[in-house]
Amino acid sequence: MVSGRASGLCCYARFVRAALACSALMAVGGTPADAQVLSDLLNPAPVAGQFAASQDGRRADRAATTATMNVPSPDGDTKAPSRIGQIPTYGTPAASGASDDGFDSLNRKRAKPKSYPGAPKLKGAIVPAPDPYASMKPLPRLSPPPSQGANIARLPPAMLGAVAGQPYRKQLKPDTDPFGAVGDYVGSFLVKSAVEVSGGYDSNPGRFNNKERGSAFYRIAPELLVASDWERHSVIADLRGSFTGYDTKFPPTPGVVNSVPTSVDRPDFTGKIDGRLDVSRDTHLLSQLRLRIGTDNPGSPNIQAGLAKYPLYATTGGTLGIEQNFNRLQVTVSGTADHTAYQDSRLTDGTSTTNDDRNFNQYGGIARVSYDLMPGLKPFAEVEGDTRVHETSLDRYRYQRDSNGGYVKAGSTFELTRLITGEVSIGYTLRNYQDPRLSQLTGLLTSASLIWAATPLTTVKFIANTSVDETTLPGVAGVLTRTYTAEVDHDFRRWLTAIGKFTYGTMDYQDGNRLDNVYSVSGDLIYKLNRNFWVKGTLRRDWLESSAVGQSSASTVVMLGVRVQN
Repeated sequence: MVSGRASGLCCYARFVRAALACSALMAVGGTPADAQVLSDLLNPAPVAGQFAASQDGRRADRAATTATMNVPSPDGDTKAPSRIGQIPTYGTPAASGASDDGFDSLNRKRAKPKSYPGAPKLKGAIVPAPDPYASMKPLPRLSPPPSQGANIARLPPAMLGAVAGQPYRKQLKPDTDPFGAVGDYVGSFLVKSAVEVSGGYDSNPGRFNNKERGSAFYRIAPELLVASDWERHSVIADLRGSFTGYDTKFPPTPGVVNSVPTSVDRPDFTGKIDGRLDVSRDTHLLSQLRLRIGTDNPGSPNIQAGLAKYPLYATTGGTLGIEQNFNRLQVTVSGTADHTAYQDSRLTDGTSTTNDDRNFNQYGGIARVSYDLMPGLKPFAEVEGDTRVHETSLDRYRYQRDSNGGYVKAGSTFELTRLITGEVSIGYTLRNYQDPRLSQLTGLLTSASLIWAATPLTTVKFIANTSVDETTLPGVAGVLTRTYTAEVDHDFRRWLTAIGKFTYGTMDYQDGNRLDNVYSVSGDLIYKLNRNFWVKGTLRRDWLESSAVGQSSASTVVMLGVRVQN
């Protein structure tokens, strides 16, 4: 019904336009034939189905337009959405008419199409026209899944470098020793210092044989480490000392020869300064200055009877050498000089005796050749020779103590899978004395310094050392001293560390028919409050077993102290 009425109205409108046109043509002088031709042109005869086709075309155009605009068709059941508030688009979208190769009008590089087997080759890629309504669409929410961000700690923007104008902050390296001393820089030197103050009880500080006589004590132990921070050359100073004072005096027993001093206070100091001068990449000058201050060990046969206190000795010395690298081969030659001097002995009766016969100078040389066989393995061979000259030609027992000696040893420094590092060597030592009554001193030479990282929390250390020491016993050439120490460090927590140590040593007085065995077992517990303050407790048991009658002893030491470091 509606369609028929609309078609009638359209026909009537065409007829009126034709009539008006014909009237106008005749008014200006046209013929009726001309008017008929004009009427036919303005009102062509309808072809069957033409009106329906035109109506269908209009519907198709409207459907295409509504599909492009992403709105419902007006011919459907729903109404078209309102265009109020929408941004209209005029003209042709940008880059829609650009070529299919090279760059488009927006200076975008067109991607080359992929060709597949059997597919026609395309000259360029077809870039779709941009969506004019893309800005009106809501942006997708970009959020990580719960499994990725559930357990990640939130950091402030300053640490992430998200603050405008601030550079990205570098990630710090993990601290393997969070409670270790940091130190301070003085110029180009790193300085670390510490002091331990402790007190405790020693059940037998004088190492008496018949019975233990205990005494409380205090101990002060300062430390200083200075290391250069230079691109070339190097200087390292390591100074460590201690003083142990006891509150008990041991007066001499009447009628008994007492080898224990009245005062058993003992100072101790070890210091060295190592220097390296890099002449070139392969040539280095090496040097060392050293100082050792101490006393004889309690229970030593070198201690005189009737002493008021232990006499001190000081050993000063230096080393100067050169190190040359020939590719993997390394050769080091050094010269050494040391001087040992003893203090005069103070006796309980107020007199003093000299110890000049124990003073001596030592001069020697060391040559070492090593070869870098592979990364982490460097075998070496070392030979040493020295001469000892005493200040007096004859000692208190009329023996000539001057001697010549040395050693030869071979070993290797290594680093196996970064778990075991250190140096191990074995060799042979000998010493000839000027006095014909003193026999040649010989023996096996062992030395080692190993560190084994058994687990991330447990470290095992092993240290071995051999030395040839002087003595005052008549008829005895010297003392061959060997010491072996095993230590286990375990961290229950980063701030709680336990240390177990076992030491075994032998002192062989050659030709003197005396052999001393020394044992020591100790346990330390360290509580680290922070980098600067530690609390340390120690429990130790010492034994001295001697083949000489009446010289064996034992003692127990308990100690608690604090350590302040920087």
